[in-house]
Amino acid sequence: MNENLSVGQLLVEAQACGMPRLDAQILLLTALERDPHDRAWLWAHDQDAVLPQTAIRWRDLCARWQAGEPVAYLVGQKEFYGLDLQVDPRVLIPRPDTETLVDWTLELIRAAQAPLHVIDLGTGSGAIALALASQKVPGLQVTATDASADALAVAESNARRLALAVRFCQGHWLGAVPGERFDIIVSNPPYIAEGDQHLDALRHEPSSALGSGPDGLSDIRTIVKQAPDHLRNGGWLLFEHGHDQSAEVRSLLSHAGFSQVTSHTDLAGIERCTGGQWLERR
Repeated sequence: MNENLSVGQLLVEAQACGMPRLDAQILLLTALERDPHDRAWLWAHDQDAVLPQTAIRWRDLCARWQAGEPVAYLVGQKEFYGLDLQVDPRVLIPRPDTETLVDWTLELIRAAQAPLHVIDLGTGSGAIALALASQKVPGLQVTATDASADALAVAESNARRLALAVRFCQGHWLGAVPGERFDIIVSNPPYIAEGDQHLDALRHEPSSALGSGPDGLSDIRTIVKQAPDHLRNGGWLLFEHGHDQSAEVRSLLSHAGFSQVTSHTDLAGIERCTGGQWLERR
């Protein structure tokens, strides 16, 4: 690559290599050490010459992109629910689909009109927990867990940087909070079946956050089994799951004794989240 190229020429070259324009703009801004959201700057400086050190950074980012590394890891951040979260290969990259789960949880929180305690299981980057905390609902307490110390380090860093109050606990699902009860348990657990063809495309992300047994439901089964001992009467258990798993997750919840079992759709109309209410038998 010629170091005398301009900003605009680098974008043209990236597109010629098959890189989508938005990805190219984000990565070039990163190479330029500018805010990756500042695409207006690129338009205003289209003819500016690129410095040699910028060209070196650009080459490295392009090579990593061509090797399949996600843009979010290359940039080091991902927007979720209006928050800029720092991400790296220690955590799963937050997806827009998961905002459906946040919306549903907030509906339940606001409908309660009372202080609630919510726990996010398998928090990863902290996306769900921090999105809930960012809404500043009066009296809301948010706890988040993860089995991975590395993931919790990322989540805790995001919480500090965003100045959001979340309590973090390390452990396997609800085993991280023995004896505690919550009003809402929410989780985006691993739900991809072993051997699924999609796993190869996700090879740069932590495998522990993706696969879950032969049918992808092993972790959901574990949480469903644990949840009754950790829910207050009338509490809710909500999951994100795969695009074709809603019927199976509804069945698991119903057979475990949950009521009002239902699924919510994402913006594409796909049943992406399923949950139910726990009512104690007297």
